[in-house]
Amino acid sequence: MSEGKDCGGGDALSNGIKKHRTSLPSPMFSRNDFSIWSILRKCIGMELSKITMPVIFNEPLSFLQRLTEYMEHTYLIHKASSFSDSVERMQCVAAFAVSAVASQWERTGKPFNPLLGETYELVRDDLGFRLISEQVSHHPPISAFHAEGLNNDFIFHGSIYPKLKFWGKSVEAEPKGTITLELLEHSEAYTWTNPTCCVHNIIVGKLWIEQYGNVEITNHKTGDKCVLNFKPCGLFGKELHKVEGYIQDKSKKKLCALYGKWTECLYSVDPATFDAYKKNDKKNTEEKKNSKQMSTSEESDEMPMPDSESVFVIPGSVLLWRIAPRPPNSAQMYNFTSFAMVLNEVDKDMESLIPKTDCRLRPDIRAMENGEIDQASEEKKRLEEKQRAARKNRSKSEEDWKTRWFHQGPNPYNGAQDWLYSGSYWDRNYFNLPDIY
Repeated sequence: MSEGKDCGGGDALSNGIKKHRTSLPSPMFSRNDFSIWSILRKCIGMELSKITMPVIFNEPLSFLQRLTEYMEHTYLIHKASSFSDSVERMQCVAAFAVSAVASQWERTGKPFNPLLGETYELVRDDLGFRLISEQVSHHPPISAFHAEGLNNDFIFHGSIYPKLKFWGKSVEAEPKGTITLELLEHSEAYTWTNPTCCVHNIIVGKLWIEQYGNVEITNHKTGDKCVLNFKPCGLFGKELHKVEGYIQDKSKKKLCALYGKWTECLYSVDPATFDAYKKNDKKNTEEKKNSKQMSTSEESDEMPMPDSESVFVIPGSVLLWRIAPRPPNSAQMYNFTSFAMVLNEVDKDMESLIPKTDCRLRPDIRAMENGEIDQASEEKKRLEEKQRAARKNRSKSEEDWKTRWFHQGPNPYNGAQDWLYSGSYWDRNYFNLPDIY
């Protein structure tokens, strides 16, 4: 769906913006003159949430806004709801889970750490959802979100604790926390966790990103599972960005195979056809290996070039999802997608509606978006010091922080520790909010 289209419908659900922008106010700064190594060499093996990074390595979005990018392909949720067959629904949910991480490709800027009590809302009449998120904990940093379909067809919610580790040449982000999608018309709930994301070459060379690990999506009503393997790129880049797996019923019978790349597309195909293709592909690879004398070099952190840019489509496959191309100015705009480009826009109508904790009103992010890098840096420092002082005052008075829109509790479907929406945000009754900016 085109981001530039008028959203229409100025009803109470709308929070102001009708025609979305297609560019940021200012292009990004070059990071070439800055050495990330000078900061990170002190931190090998440490968790990075406690380290203050210079603003030049950021992108002008809060992590709460970055999380909202899960919603870019909401049409896949609507599509899942429209199917009467539970396997077809699972295929769409799997495509949605893969598409949710697609915007991370080439996004090497770090989002700003949300301040405790920071919130973000997004209403998209054109895409059929509204979302609210809140930073519910600072140490460890936990972000909770809750989105709902404007036609009461779905609820999508979760809490994410991104655990960052530095390993010398790369930074690894493990997004701990459960993600839940409820398809209300079918009384169905699905849960999963996201794959691990790794940024390579952070000291020297071109930064590049891979995602790896297993993602297991469970349909709690039917017992069906979809197990997807996000493959690490391997030594010669053959597996770069690949995702593959199966949907199976509760007795583990394979119902269908899924394959593709998280940067591009996802297909479904009959499992027997897929297994035969895999067997043949493996045989060909081994033959190639034997014909080439492979030199054993030290494993490199350089970005491998995949065999071919696109996915080989196995005959009989059905396309479930394909990524929308990025806008032509994306490279100058932090590699943002069209969807990301609009996340921080604000106008007078919206400003009068949103609470003062919304990250669109955060001065350091706003300054960076406007190209005022020194001001962004000063504001970031000021906000971090203000947050530390507030925490000190609370500990003196032995006062506990109270979250506003979410409460801690077990996930209703898998029992894992979660943060659940308490309701009433959209009543627009914002009193006694913390002064965090």
